[in-house]
Amino acid sequence: MVMVTAKFNRKRAAAALIALGTVLILVVLLSGRRSESPDAAFSNVVKNNAERVAYLKSLGWSVAETAIDEQGIVIPREFDGVYEKYNEIQKAQGFDLSRHGGADAVRYTYKILNFPGGADDAVADIIVYRNEIIAGDVQSAKIDGFMQGLAYPEGR
Repeated sequence: MVMVTAKFNRKRAAAALIALGTVLILVVLLSGRRSESPDAAFSNVVKNNAERVAYLKSLGWSVAETAIDEQGIVIPREFDGVYEKYNEIQKAQGFDLSRHGGADAVRYTYKILNFPGGADDAVADIIVYRNEIIAGDVQSAKIDGFMQGLAYPEGR
């Protein structure tokens, strides 16, 4: 049988506790960080309408202060052609809906007030799951409409 004895040193014990506390604080802070969309100045964590509007404004959009539509959606587990194309837009802006297959999310739609060229029917959709934006787009539903990522168009 081997016995080990150690001398208790208050200074070393205090230093060890401080180091341990610092490490724990760093772990908590780093694990609480959320990913950010590469084009966004703000975090994609949004807990209320004001934060959703601020997120869109951080991308250069001027939007109505309240959503014109709020709809619960279910992200499909397997994507058809339409969802595959939509997810390509999402991947290009740092999102990936395939990681959220089967999730119950909410789509918020905001009227855009400053679309270049004056498209008066342009809207921004953001899809939120557990207070995190997981997808989004800007679109026009006209016959000759469009759909693009959330970033404000360069050079317009």
